[in-house]
Amino acid sequence: MNLAPSSTHSSAPADEAYRRILDALHDHGWSEQDNFLAPDLTLSLALECATLAAAGTLAWARISQGAARSRQPEIRGDRISWLEAGQSEACDRYLAIMETLRIALNRGLFLGLEEYESHFAFYAPGDSYLQHRDQFRHDDSRTVSVVIYLNADWLPEHGGELRLHPEGLDIRDISPVGSRIAVFLSADMLHEVLPATRDRLSLAGWFRRRAQ
Repeated sequence: MNLAPSSTHSSAPADEAYRRILDALHDHGWSEQDNFLAPDLTLSLALECATLAAAGTLAWARISQGAARSRQPEIRGDRISWLEAGQSEACDRYLAIMETLRIALNRGLFLGLEEYESHFAFYAPGDSYLQHRDQFRHDDSRTVSVVIYLNADWLPEHGGELRLHPEGLDIRDISPVGSRIAVFLSADMLHEVLPATRDRLSLAGWFRRRAQ
């Protein structure tokens, strides 16, 4: 199976990165990989997110769906901006990489993923997101969750870890180091975002299949 990206751009991950993600998802339902994005792409995406935050154009994130959808900062404190194709060169490069990952997941794990949605997520110092799962109660279309970090020079004392709670196993803390990717099964993985001492930038996304 050839998992190499269709693009020859230097920002595309090597095919081995895709294989590691597939193997880890198959074995235990989550994957953490360093240096998934090239440094120049990570920097461009970080600048775009920071510019949106400085301009005040990020929206407060909400929880739940439909009529129950609401902002509850005591549960979730990030501000977001959904990505659209064509909004910037960096976003298009990122979305192309995610499309290659979608194809790889379908070929390797037969998940039937049809699309990918993603947004910038900006957490100010002290903001967090309490324990939750990404798949909604009445909508099972979100299948695989992805987080890519955009933070330069992140140190352990800055905090801001993604804390995974895999069932029957010890918790796993993933530090939001720039270019690092975390991937996990949306329905199964209980997780949370711990508060940080500095601005925390990331891209959050979900591969979706047709709702059952």
